[in-house]
Amino acid sequence: MGLLSQGSPLNWEETKKCADHIRKHGIIQFLNIYHKVKDRQRDVLKWGDEVEYMLVELDDKDEKVRLVLNGGDVLETLQDQGEKINPNHPTLWRPEYGSYMIEGTPGQPYGGTMSEFNTVEGNMGKRRREASSVLNQNETLCTITSFPRLGCPGFTKPEHRPTPVEIGVSKSLFFPDEAINRHPRFSTLTKNIRHRRGEKVVINVPIFKDKCTPSPFVEEFPEDDGEAARAALPDHIYMDAMGFGMGNCCLQVTFQACSIDEARYLYDQLATFCPIVMALSAASPFYRGYVSDIDCRWGVISASVDDRTEEERGLKPLKNNKYRIFKSRYDSIDSYLSGCGEKYNDINLIIDEEIYKQLLDAGIDKLLAQHIAHLFIRDPLSVFEEKIHLDDENESDHFENLQSTNWQTMRFKPPPPNSDIGWRVEFRPMEVQLTDFENAAYVVFVVLLTRVILSYKLDFLIPLSKVDENMKVAQKRNAVQEGMFYFRKDIFRGCNPVLDGTASAQNGLESDGANEDYTLMSIDTIINGKEGVFQGLIPILNCYLENMEVDVDTRCTILNYLKLIKKRASGELMTMAKWMRDFVAKHPQYEQNSIITDKINYDLFRKCDRIAKGEEQCPELIGNPVNKFK
Repeated sequence: MGLLSQGSPLNWEETKKCADHIRKHGIIQFLNIYHKVKDRQRDVLKWGDEVEYMLVELDDKDEKVRLVLNGGDVLETLQDQGEKINPNHPTLWRPEYGSYMIEGTPGQPYGGTMSEFNTVEGNMGKRRREASSVLNQNETLCTITSFPRLGCPGFTKPEHRPTPVEIGVSKSLFFPDEAINRHPRFSTLTKNIRHRRGEKVVINVPIFKDKCTPSPFVEEFPEDDGEAARAALPDHIYMDAMGFGMGNCCLQVTFQACSIDEARYLYDQLATFCPIVMALSAASPFYRGYVSDIDCRWGVISASVDDRTEEERGLKPLKNNKYRIFKSRYDSIDSYLSGCGEKYNDINLIIDEEIYKQLLDAGIDKLLAQHIAHLFIRDPLSVFEEKIHLDDENESDHFENLQSTNWQTMRFKPPPPNSDIGWRVEFRPMEVQLTDFENAAYVVFVVLLTRVILSYKLDFLIPLSKVDENMKVAQKRNAVQEGMFYFRKDIFRGCNPVLDGTASAQNGLESDGANEDYTLMSIDTIINGKEGVFQGLIPILNCYLENMEVDVDTRCTILNYLKLIKKRASGELMTMAKWMRDFVAKHPQYEQNSIITDKINYDLFRKCDRIAKGEEQCPELIGNPVNKFK
């Protein structure tokens, strides 16, 4: 989860005093990197995935499932047994926000050959087995996006009570500080977001209204000092801590492009897919022990790290703050980066004008300059005393400080200083899936998309405001079946960049009839195609595969993966979110009141664990793939 420095963290008041210094030197560091590597070409196409895991205890005696708060120890053991003794170890392990979470990646990035698609699932299986082997009895490793009873009494092992007073890190009524990773970065982020905002974060998720759900659904909070009562909305599940968002698990893919221009092109093209793939991967319908009316975690995380003050959110006139900011620092992207995307930049982009001018004067083009100047309207949140004065020629911590705490659907990543790593883009909206087969399928699907986009020079761009509308639709319950998404009709026409850079977004849209480039489509149409409307991504991918040299075994693997995506899009297979809802609805102890009890949660995890380990089939979720990777 971004930059992990060691040292003595500064509190918010101290951090605030350093903010201008960090922004100033962050820009210098970015410019130093940019000028050294802007012309680098022919970097090879590399990529890698990141999977986040939860450590879970299945207590058969009490029929309860708890999150195990020993991620730090597990991580240390895995690193000691792996990368520390063998730099070529096939897996790498990193900390995550929750002390019950770990993140695993392949030891080395994958390359550009087709046969590597055949190794992804095997490596994920290796990670799962490796981490499982160091757990205690009754403990298991889960790839579940959100723990259904996160924040309910007794959800952790060992059990800890929340600290809903000022001395607490998140001051939450539900989420104990012990469930936050012990590394000081995480508690500092949590505290400083709260202090910068001037109150606790507020997350309100609509509750799913079942037959016996009270209407209106209103909760009492016995330990509340009044803040929760003011913040909680009727008919919503209220949450009040960063852990409710950052304590979820996701699946991400990072790509290295062969040049900065290719990275910018990929960044823009993939941005349009974020809502589509998010809806296809929907896996988080339950929050704080209740059934919600959403299927994806995105809005929950966005609210969980929203450090904007009342002034920045437009609730009070600007007095102490500089900008009215329209989104949380965890949200969808606000501008395209490539020349093709410029005319579709129709979102009001708030930038730091001084930084923007500084970047232009230093030779950065307008589109990249406004992107960086937009990231830098934020304050740093986690600063270490020992890391204030840096060597700007050879370090990039100040740039990374702000870059890594702008958590957007896509991330554009310059190379680290003095490294042979290229320009990268990170695809960030996916929810993690239950099995290695599914996670590999989604990863391979996205990587194949990049290959097809680059090979055929495809153009999927639509106005960015429409991508934002798609993001809202994508999180709704059963969006994959019921949602309609703006999508481009003619993707083969190629893009026409705005050459003189003067046409504004609106002019660009009106003057060339671009508003007819896109239409509303179902996910089934986007993925599988519909005659007279759109070819479908899978038919395009199949056409690409037919023209590639692919060995029979790899082709079989890829076709299995594409079949999963195809059937999820058509509704023949369920998303994880729908499958979980179905499981709860049919559970004999479910009282149709939107409540997930300990027993229901336990039975759900028992079943999930068996499916993930390949001990039980689940044809309605994943079909009947041939498992070659046991």
